[in-house]
Amino acid sequence: MNDTQTPQTPQTTDERTDILETLAKHRHFLRFTTRDLTDEQAGQRTTASELCLGGLIKHVTSTERSWVAFIQEGPSAMGDFTAMTEADWAKRADEFRMLPGETLAGVLADYEETAERTEKLVASLPDLGASQPLPKAPWFQDTHWSARRVLLHIIAETAQHAGHADIIRESLDGAKSMG
Repeated sequence: MNDTQTPQTPQTTDERTDILETLAKHRHFLRFTTRDLTDEQAGQRTTASELCLGGLIKHVTSTERSWVAFIQEGPSAMGDFTAMTEADWAKRADEFRMLPGETLAGVLADYEETAERTEKLVASLPDLGASQPLPKAPWFQDTHWSARRVLLHIIAETAQHAGHADIIRESLDGAKSMG
């Protein structure tokens, strides 16, 4: 090492910081896919999928909000998926599209508000290992999830949909999030 270089000190963080920093990184990539778009573009389907960029952000927002409520309140916060009606599923499908009167700015603001609530919860949780029984749903094989597992799930959902969003954006106008 010469005189102009400084030694690199490895940074150590606690688990909560790691979770929040990882979630922030994937949130950034998801939001970044909407840069410079109009409301109309944010609502446009560009692939065979029903998904649009605004709808993906709405879905990630709703999913994060539901899982945070699950951490705080247990399975009653999410309801019984096995008892959902066709009308319930149709309403849920609205999470995946921009509805009349919705704006990209409004969708992003709602996402930011949800992110702030999640961050406050993570900072204040007494125990990331505390678990709740999962709600009734045909896709759950486990019986309980800890707060930690829920937060890892939120990270995975956000990362997955950020990749989805990148494909939609590239199909829309050729813009890429990376590369």
